[in-house]
Amino acid sequence: MLTPPASPIWAQQSPFHFQEATIASIHAALAAGQLTCTQLTGLYLERIAAYNMQGPVLHAIITVNPTAMKTAADMDRSYRANSATVGPLHCAPTILKDNFNTFDMSTTGGNISMKTSVPPADAFTVARIRKAGALILAKANLQEFARGGMSISSLGGQVRNPYDLSRTAGGSSGGTGAAIAANFAVLGTGSDTGQSVRSPASANNLVGIRPTRGLVSRAGVIPNSLTQDEVGPIARTVTDAALLLDVMAGYDAADPITSFGKGHIPASYAQLLGTDALRGARIGAITNLFGTAERHKEVNQVMEGVIVRMAERGATIVRFDLPEYDALSAAVSTSQFEARTVMDRYFATLGPNAPIKSFAELVAAKTSAVQRTLEAELAVVDGMNSPAYKDRTLNRDKLRLAVAAKMADLNLDAILYPLQKILVAPVTAEDQLERNGTLSSGTGFPAVTFPGGFSTPTASAPLGVPVGAELLGLDYTEAKLLAFAYAFEQASGVRKPPKSTPPLPNEP
Repeated sequence: MLTPPASPIWAQQSPFHFQEATIASIHAALAAGQLTCTQLTGLYLERIAAYNMQGPVLHAIITVNPTAMKTAADMDRSYRANSATVGPLHCAPTILKDNFNTFDMSTTGGNISMKTSVPPADAFTVARIRKAGALILAKANLQEFARGGMSISSLGGQVRNPYDLSRTAGGSSGGTGAAIAANFAVLGTGSDTGQSVRSPASANNLVGIRPTRGLVSRAGVIPNSLTQDEVGPIARTVTDAALLLDVMAGYDAADPITSFGKGHIPASYAQLLGTDALRGARIGAITNLFGTAERHKEVNQVMEGVIVRMAERGATIVRFDLPEYDALSAAVSTSQFEARTVMDRYFATLGPNAPIKSFAELVAAKTSAVQRTLEAELAVVDGMNSPAYKDRTLNRDKLRLAVAAKMADLNLDAILYPLQKILVAPVTAEDQLERNGTLSSGTGFPAVTFPGGFSTPTASAPLGVPVGAELLGLDYTEAKLLAFAYAFEQASGVRKPPKSTPPLPNEP
């Protein structure tokens, strides 16, 4: 619960700064009487109006919650009545990737034929986020149905990176990434089949978490894969990402894989963060996930800086090669074999009034920005009984074992690498290439992406293009990974807001 301290210090509270606001700074301002939830929500809505389809035209948001201001006023009344009883995310404006079910807004997957699809209930994680007091502000654009990394959809168009408007915002959760980077809200959610939470975090100078398989329920999120899908937080700081994970993690009978997470969830990930977490840690830098060509120079330079800073904070860096990754990483994806089954299961939950009632009907509509991908998935009949699917499942186990064995051999606490070997792709590119997210999605091990630094500034990227570093650990080591990322964050101060979405005149 949010319990504001009864202390004279609040009389001298520092003025609230809206830009780069955190859950803690919002709660402090509410407690000091400097801010109301209504005022805060209005400020974020003004930024969305100014920058989503005007100015830099980010195309980050598909739908703004029409009841956001009313909800904020209700939260203000609750806070005035008894501030000690509100939830840990009280009045934290949150943007959901538009594949998370919401009972009060459309859930489209970015597809124009799904524009009026309103699910009967919230996704499990959305219900938990609301119960914790967060305000659902908007639904974010994405690579349509999370099929790819460019963040383009038939309904929302091409998401643009606020740090370099000529580039994508990563994907598939690029709308969430661009929105949180541009200070459209405090918290965001993404889904991650291959690397779709972490790619936008890397591209937008943010923190993204892909949790251990079984930690967070996927129920109520438009699916891609039974095996690979995960959902997780996207935020500007490690602390805020940890606070959102505190709320999202938990058992859900509708997603039985979460039964494995029982007993592995701490009371609070956020409370386990510490500035000295890297002292004595053994971090493995996996050399074959770094590029060696000229195009990799900018990313490698940033990553070497991350390594140096971690060593300065007391970590031992162990460089190593994992040849099994090169041998197996292209043959561990199971999504194409599972997509038809999981999509039909999703459409069956929407009820008789849904605009699209089956995967076949969706493909037949021919409205999708990822039409060829959907057609290829539909063509796979009984994919989970195919020999190729079984081979890939075995390959996942082989890669998982290789990673765990190497960590044991070298006594590693975590593995470090760039999420993407090159800078995030231009909007004119055909695909988002040279990403390393498969090390997590191909094993089920958790990973945390965090800001590593920026490339050299250019005319289109006045601060440079963000480069994300990633830490991976064994099952249910999210607390350790977040603590390492937090210690780096506090020592480095890498996070910077983009120049394309400056403060508006009335922002405190």
